Amino acid sequence: MSKFVNKSNTQLPVRDEYAKVISKIADDGVCPFCPEHLAEYHKKPFETKKFWVVTDNMYPYKPSLHHRLIIHIEHITHIDQVSPPAWHELMEIFIKEVADRKITGGTLIMRFGETKFTGASVSHLHAHIVQSNPDDPAYDKVKGLVMRIG
Repeated sequence: MSKFVNKSNTQLPVRDEYAKVISKIADDGVCPFCPEHLAEYHKKPFETKKFWVVTDNMYPYKPSLHHRLIIHIEHITHIDQVSPPAWHELMEIFIKEVADRKITGGTLIMRFGETKFTGASVSHLHAHIVQSNPDDPAYDKVKGLVMRIG
């Protein structure tokens, strides 16, 4: 495992394209979520707040109606490094995202600490807002994935 990415955690039902991107990031030896590298590896538009970056996940869980990614701007890896003002801003982001997207039910996931325990590919504190699509035939797969994470 490189310092910033865990290639073994790309084995979930993810596309080969994602595994290739993670391998390139590992070879480059950089954190893809740090501000100076984010635009290079993340091709979706993003909005920068004071403490967080908010964007669509480039590789959303399937099937999902919404999959938003909220990345701490400073390179930290654990929740004990998040300041009280950053926690407050994160709560505001969650509330705004849910309201703006009219999410009537979903899942919040925060990836922190050692990736061997979290299933995360990137070792940089980040959160997900996921609203699955129960009308999609593959719904049971994402429901099972979210249940296992929680």
